[in-house]
Amino acid sequence: MRNIFKKIAITFNEQGRLAQIIIINVSVFLLINISIHILHLPNIYKLFAVPIPNYEFIYKPWTIFTYMFTHLDLFHLISNMFLFYFVGQIYFLIFGSKKLLYLYVMSGLAGILLLLILATIFPTAFIGNPFAFGASASVIGVLVMMALYTPDYLVTLFFGLVTVKYKYFALAVFLLFTVIDFSVNMGGKITHLGGALFGLIYGYNLRKGKDLFNFSFFRKKNQLTVVSNTYNQSNNFNSFNKEARLNELLDKINKSGYNSLSKKDKEELHKLSQ
Repeated sequence: MRNIFKKIAITFNEQGRLAQIIIINVSVFLLINISIHILHLPNIYKLFAVPIPNYEFIYKPWTIFTYMFTHLDLFHLISNMFLFYFVGQIYFLIFGSKKLLYLYVMSGLAGILLLLILATIFPTAFIGNPFAFGASASVIGVLVMMALYTPDYLVTLFFGLVTVKYKYFALAVFLLFTVIDFSVNMGGKITHLGGALFGLIYGYNLRKGKDLFNFSFFRKKNQLTVVSNTYNQSNNFNSFNKEARLNELLDKINKSGYNSLSKKDKEELHKLSQ
């Protein structure tokens, strides 16, 4: 047990963005529960959750962001954060901490957008789901994106007793969290579908070499920079070598799993992914 907590502590130190997202979720959960059970402010969660199916969310636009960090039930928080920690570690091994927050937020936005559209078209179907909250859509988005990008990555489950390919693990989680008994928490499961859809789109484009989160085209291009042609050639050559080596390591992971990498390979993968 001590080793498990030590590993989590090390992970939090190394994987800043993953840790920050989990800390925000836990902090919002504590804030809401302290307000409800100690300060006796029973409606405080309405400041964070998205109202469904009426148009009240128009007057609370911030809730389309805050809902994905909001949990009322401890089991709901633990299950979402445990899954996010698991898939977030794998994301970190491949990409580092870069753009994890973008993927988390955009998956959550895709989930709530799909729910709001369907709730507007079929309002009577969501009478029993007055509010939407939880990180599930965001977590499912990360899960599905990684399943599409590294489908054959080997994951170890149940304390090392079972090893399966990531795509089968992701499929099992998606079916368990979303498809089975769709009548329960229908609103939440619709957000799962939206998050999964964004994960599919982002993962598909990333495999094609297109990063939807590459905002470099927003940068100003009217600045003239003069550099040595020799330097450019050397820099391009080094970049090409680094990219080729990264692809080689990723191919090795896809074929044989992360554990097939040597210690030197793992260190190199970590440096190249930054």
